Amino acid sequence: MSTTALTRPLVTSLIEDAVTAPSMHNAQPWRFVARTDTGVIELHGDPRRGMPHGDPDHRALHLGCGAALFGLRVGAAYRGLHPVVQLLPSPGDPWHFADVRFTGPDDADSDLGGLRAALARRHTSRFPFTEERIPTEVIDGLRAAALLEDCRLVVPGEWHAVMVMGLVHAAALYEAADEAVRAEIAAWTRTGAAGEGPATEGIPAYALGPRQYDVTSPVRDFDSRRRVPDRDAARFEKRPQIALLGTPGDAPEDWLKAGQALQRVLLQATLDGLATSLMSQPLEWPELRSDARAPGAVGGFVHMVIRLGYGPGGRATPRRPVSEVLAFG
Repeated sequence: MSTTALTRPLVTSLIEDAVTAPSMHNAQPWRFVARTDTGVIELHGDPRRGMPHGDPDHRALHLGCGAALFGLRVGAAYRGLHPVVQLLPSPGDPWHFADVRFTGPDDADSDLGGLRAALARRHTSRFPFTEERIPTEVIDGLRAAALLEDCRLVVPGEWHAVMVMGLVHAAALYEAADEAVRAEIAAWTRTGAAGEGPATEGIPAYALGPRQYDVTSPVRDFDSRRRVPDRDAARFEKRPQIALLGTPGDAPEDWLKAGQALQRVLLQATLDGLATSLMSQPLEWPELRSDARAPGAVGGFVHMVIRLGYGPGGRATPRRPVSEVLAFG
């Protein structure tokens, strides 16, 4: 199969799709290099956008980059191309996460391309969801989406869900007691105050959602220091519907696979009419992360807790311009 030539307009449009991906604190820790002579787009992680306190092993950074890789694959399939991915192609460079070549159009994956409509619609929702339960067939479809990326999506039973929510609340207490972690979160929160980082990254005030009336909220409060005035308060659902995304292993390649699965699940959920948010807090503390999985669970290591339900879909958070994350070589 011949490799498709990479024109600048094609590459730019593919990266525009890729960068819609979620990432920890919306840090957008990815870089792309288009090698027009070989027809390869390289994906690199950007350690300068890591979280030394919340993500010291860079696992979440890999997840975000994996999600961006999946968006690139979706954009390629939508355009009639077949992306061929090699993960971690340079053993001497751990930040070189993937090489992507494109063949087609006969090899294009129409099912993959059909997810593109959800790229611009998928947003993290930090708002209350209703108590309406998600139909079993919808959950089964999300499980199947994770399996397509060699990952497992586990919907915990009642006792396990209660345990995981307990870990979420414990993580909030850990966070409140750790000044370094709270300072790191504040550095990526955009309230409009002077001296904050660029408005093209981080969590903007409009995406914070309402304050909680009590301590049962499943949503992280990025404004714990109360820097945003006049935020509404609301009660969140009593029985959050959650799913655990996991892999058998816990190495960088597993993290990149999990990131691709995460984006695939989120996009499918969006097409299914679900709102979603990510609950990574208990996974950021080693002493809590191992307790997130049920004994004997097939999913192995848990990489993300996903909250699902019916409710407001949230607004788009900003993205860095393609010119900042893409180079041609």
